[in-house]
Amino acid sequence: MPKLKTNRAAAKRFRPTANGFKRAQSHRRHILTKKPSKRKRQLRSPSMVSKTDLGRLDQLMPNI
Repeated sequence: MPKLKTNRAAAKRFRPTANGFKRAQSHRRHILTKKPSKRKRQLRSPSMVSKTDLGRLDQLMPNI
């Protein structure tokens, strides 16, 4: 049976924690001058992957 390989793109985007996986928010890379400070501040904190997508992440990263 072949080895299970980790999807490297997913490994770079998601970090495992005790409660699941955390991910970065979108809309935080460029064109920040027109966005309000409140929106940029709320986008700063990482958010967790929803429970419905955890099965998909288990397939992409079987060794984690």
